[in-house]
Amino acid sequence: MNNPLSIFAHDFALNAALVMLLLAVVSGVVGTYVVVRRQVFVAGGITHASFGGIGIAYYFGLSPIGGALVAAVLTALGIEALGKGGKVREDSAIAMLWSLGMAVGVIFMCLTPGYAQNLMGFMFGDILAVGRTDVWAMAAMAALAVGVGTIFYRPIMYSAFDAEGAALSGWQSRAINTAMLVLTAVGIVLAIKAVGIILVLSVLTIPQAIAGVFVRSMGRLMVASGAVAAVGSAVGLVVAFWLDLPVGAVTTAVLICAKLVIK
Repeated sequence: MNNPLSIFAHDFALNAALVMLLLAVVSGVVGTYVVVRRQVFVAGGITHASFGGIGIAYYFGLSPIGGALVAAVLTALGIEALGKGGKVREDSAIAMLWSLGMAVGVIFMCLTPGYAQNLMGFMFGDILAVGRTDVWAMAAMAALAVGVGTIFYRPIMYSAFDAEGAALSGWQSRAINTAMLVLTAVGIVLAIKAVGIILVLSVLTIPQAIAGVFVRSMGRLMVASGAVAAVGSAVGLVVAFWLDLPVGAVTTAVLICAKLVIK
């Protein structure tokens, strides 16, 4: 039987490993905020709404990732704006934008002449399509996430655990939340090529559920969940390449199995 680690002698596998490792770092910061703030549904809405941007970009011959990024950021800002107005409940706003994004994506995909060959890659991930540009983009995102998480740790922590109390203490809780949602949106879009729209949320949330069994403070949860995401991604990569299966799906299965074992 061939050594499964020999696959990393190839550039595409090395790029995939680097992106997944950097994604784990991003997950440790933004994923922890999303979980602690109980905004997993918000992240899900942003993730699926980005599909609308992909569909529009395909129709006009533009970059699908660029379209997804614009749609994701606008969705994050839209959820915050609708929730702030108070006329629409946040969960209703999320459902509306989630559904709108998916609907717009499907409509423009249908209007696009020919067949969108990369559609399945965006839905479930295509780690073999990840190039060196994607590695550098994810590296910049990881550095930004770590920088923000380190410099603004205290206001982020207070806003995550007690938004109203943070506001009363002088922290701009809503501004912090908006900034973190935008950061989450960017991280989600950069991860789409690697793990796909359907599975990206698992990489941002399941490691926190596992690490939360062992740690309690938010800072330690960021570090521990990042480490869990890194290990889970590494195992998922090796198994996926060895068995010729989608990396995103295998990584998700690995993380969920780990959570079932670690209670």
